[in-house]
Amino acid sequence: MANEKQAIERMVLARAMRLNATVQGIVTGMVAGLGIFVATNWLVLKGGPKVGPHLALLGQFLIGYRVSFVGSLIGFVYGFVAGYLVGYMVGRVYNWAVDRREHKRLGHA
Repeated sequence: MANEKQAIERMVLARAMRLNATVQGIVTGMVAGLGIFVATNWLVLKGGPKVGPHLALLGQFLIGYRVSFVGSLIGFVYGFVAGYLVGYMVGRVYNWAVDRREHKRLGHA
Protein backbone atom coordinates (compact mmCIF):
# COMPACT_ATOMS: atom_id res chain seq x y z
CA MET A 1 0.00 0.00 0.00
CA ALA A 2 2.80 2.43 0.88
CA ASN A 3 4.71 1.60 -2.31
CA GLU A 4 1.57 2.16 -4.39
CA LYS A 5 1.00 5.53 -2.72
CA GLN A 6 4.61 6.58 -3.37
CA ALA A 7 4.31 5.51 -7.01
CA ILE A 8 1.16 7.60 -7.42
CA GLU A 9 2.83 10.61 -5.78
CA ARG A 10 5.84 10.29 -8.10
CA MET A 11 3.55 10.07 -11.12
CA VAL A 12 1.58 13.16 -10.05
CA LEU A 13 4.78 15.12 -9.42
CA ALA A 14 6.21 14.07 -12.78
CA ARG A 15 3.04 15.21 -14.56
CA ALA A 16 2.86 18.46 -12.55
CA MET A 17 6.40 19.43 -13.52
CA ARG A 18 5.53 19.73 -17.23
CA LEU A 19 5.01 23.12 -18.83
CA ASN A 20 2.23 23.87 -21.25
CA ALA A 21 4.36 25.13 -24.14
CA THR A 22 1.45 26.93 -25.82
CA VAL A 23 0.55 28.89 -22.70
CA GLN A 24 4.23 29.62 -22.07
CA GLY A 25 4.48 30.98 -25.62
CA ILE A 26 1.37 33.14 -25.31
CA VAL A 27 2.47 34.65 -22.00
CA THR A 28 6.01 35.32 -23.22
CA GLY A 29 4.62 36.80 -26.44
CA MET A 30 2.26 39.09 -24.55
CA VAL A 31 5.07 40.33 -22.30
CA ALA A 32 7.41 40.98 -25.24
CA GLY A 33 4.70 42.60 -27.36
CA LEU A 34 3.45 44.79 -24.53
CA GLY A 35 7.03 45.79 -23.72
CA ILE A 36 7.53 47.19 -27.22
CA PHE A 37 4.03 48.70 -27.28
CA VAL A 38 4.43 50.49 -23.94
CA ALA A 39 8.00 51.67 -24.62
CA THR A 40 7.00 53.10 -28.00
CA ASN A 41 3.88 54.87 -26.73
CA TRP A 42 5.75 56.19 -23.71
CA LEU A 43 8.21 57.92 -26.03
CA VAL A 44 5.43 59.15 -28.34
CA LEU A 45 3.56 60.70 -25.40
CA LYS A 46 6.79 62.15 -23.99
CA GLY A 47 7.40 63.89 -27.32
CA GLY A 48 10.33 66.19 -28.02
CA PRO A 49 12.33 67.24 -31.07
CA LYS A 50 13.71 63.72 -31.66
CA VAL A 51 11.37 60.99 -30.47
CA GLY A 52 13.13 57.76 -29.52
CA PRO A 53 16.17 57.59 -31.82
CA HIS A 54 17.43 54.43 -30.12
CA LEU A 55 14.08 52.65 -30.23
CA ALA A 56 13.73 53.68 -33.87
CA LEU A 57 16.63 51.33 -34.62
CA LEU A 58 14.16 48.46 -34.23
CA GLY A 59 12.91 49.54 -37.65
CA GLN A 60 16.09 48.00 -39.07
CA PHE A 61 14.87 44.56 -37.97
CA LEU A 62 11.08 44.95 -37.78
CA ILE A 63 9.75 45.92 -41.21
CA GLY A 64 7.20 48.72 -40.90
CA TYR A 65 8.08 49.67 -37.33
CA ARG A 66 8.35 53.38 -36.50
CA VAL A 67 8.23 55.26 -33.21
CA SER A 68 4.53 56.14 -33.56
CA PHE A 69 1.22 54.76 -32.38
CA VAL A 70 0.80 52.67 -35.53
CA GLY A 71 4.42 51.56 -35.15
CA SER A 72 3.68 50.45 -31.60
CA LEU A 73 0.93 48.16 -32.93
CA ILE A 74 3.31 46.73 -35.53
CA GLY A 75 5.96 46.33 -32.82
CA PHE A 76 3.44 44.55 -30.60
CA VAL A 77 2.75 42.00 -33.34
CA TYR A 78 6.46 41.40 -33.96
CA GLY A 79 7.14 41.17 -30.21
CA PHE A 80 4.25 38.77 -29.70
CA VAL A 81 5.34 36.47 -32.53
CA ALA A 82 8.99 36.45 -31.45
CA GLY A 83 8.06 36.03 -27.78
CA TYR A 84 5.63 33.23 -28.60
CA LEU A 85 8.28 31.33 -30.55
CA VAL A 86 10.85 31.73 -27.79
CA GLY A 87 8.43 30.83 -24.99
CA TYR A 88 7.04 27.85 -26.90
CA MET A 89 10.52 26.50 -27.62
CA VAL A 90 11.60 26.98 -24.00
CA GLY A 91 8.55 25.01 -22.87
CA ARG A 92 9.19 22.23 -25.40
CA VAL A 93 12.90 21.95 -24.54
CA TYR A 94 12.10 21.96 -20.81
CA ASN A 95 9.53 19.18 -21.23
CA TRP A 96 11.95 17.21 -23.40
CA ALA A 97 14.66 17.50 -20.73
CA VAL A 98 12.24 16.43 -17.98
CA ASP A 99 11.10 13.46 -20.09
CA ARG A 100 14.70 12.35 -20.69
CA ARG A 101 15.51 12.70 -17.01
CA GLU A 102 12.40 10.74 -16.01
CA HIS A 103 13.13 7.95 -18.51
CA LYS A 104 16.75 7.76 -17.37
CA ARG A 105 15.67 7.64 -13.72
CA LEU A 106 13.23 4.84 -14.44
CA GLY A 107 15.85 3.00 -16.51
CA HIS A 108 13.93 2.97 -19.80
CA ALA A 109 16.64 4.48 -21.97
